[in-house]
Amino acid sequence: MSDVTTAPADEPELEEEGQERPAPFWQRLVAGSSTWIGLILLGLIIVFSLLDPSAFVDTANARNIATDAAVLLVLATGMTYVIITAGIDLSVGGVLVFSGVVSAKGMHAAGGDNWGVILLGLIVGMAGGLAWGLINGFLVAKAKIPAFVVTLGTLGASLGAALVITGGVDEREVPFKLITTIGTGRAFNQIPWLVLIAFAVAIVFGIVLAATRFGRYTYAVGSNEEAARRSGIPVDRHLIKVYALAGTLAGLAGFLSLARFSTTTIGGHDTDNLQAIAAVVIGGTSLFGGIGTMLGTVFGVFIPAVLQNGFVIVGVNPFWQNIAVGAVLIGAVYLDQLRRRSQYQR
Repeated sequence: MSDVTTAPADEPELEEEGQERPAPFWQRLVAGSSTWIGLILLGLIIVFSLLDPSAFVDTANARNIATDAAVLLVLATGMTYVIITAGIDLSVGGVLVFSGVVSAKGMHAAGGDNWGVILLGLIVGMAGGLAWGLINGFLVAKAKIPAFVVTLGTLGASLGAALVITGGVDEREVPFKLITTIGTGRAFNQIPWLVLIAFAVAIVFGIVLAATRFGRYTYAVGSNEEAARRSGIPVDRHLIKVYALAGTLAGLAGFLSLARFSTTTIGGHDTDNLQAIAAVVIGGTSLFGGIGTMLGTVFGVFIPAVLQNGFVIVGVNPFWQNIAVGAVLIGAVYLDQLRRRSQYQR
């Protein structure tokens, strides 16, 4: 995907007169390196299918893989926006835990086992994530503190706040209806609701990224922040919105995690931020900003999930998954550097 250029106008536009018009949104949706990373995912599926077809090629196993990837996909969706702006958000794991805690506390305080209480928990959890996202965005955009430092600080602060609220003990008072529907329920008795929700989030925000002004501004800020600012794009306000989006989706992920595990799992999300970043980068989003697709992120989320599941099925030590994902991650960044280098030499 080529860098986005901008030109001054009464209403900011992201193309100059005489410049080639952007490709249709469906082309941008699948552009960039998402094709080759999709082929890698397909190759892994074929390999494990050939090694143990009876166990791997199974509807129940496909559900397990998708369910394992669902919460991470929601986190990675927000992370995609952040990284395309050339930012980073290390706080999403802590925000997920905090949002799950306040959601559980809110539902417990309300009492009952009905959709009204569940909706309250969803609103509280996403509001908690939004609050942390706004803090991140304001400090990055207005205070001009590096995103790495800001989000590292809010990672510790959000986890600490969760521990203060719970006293270090997981909250287990969760409405049973939440567990049996969103947590373990299936649409048409086949597709887990967790998976449907995660894919709906990825599809909606993939379209927003590829086909709306908000998405174009995101690419423009990541490609060249100063040029975007001179063209009239409200860069600071947009960055705040992007980090707020990432925080809100981390809040949703916390609510979904609560539904799946029926507890806040405070100590179970130490590496969620790194997994989300790795998935986005493996999916072809450039750490330097301005390049990336949501389809690539979906592929990047499922590669580790397929590796872990496949290794267990064929009897390989699952710890090899970390080595394989690390190798793919380094390769993805190296290819991104080669791509950028070739663009500069044109």
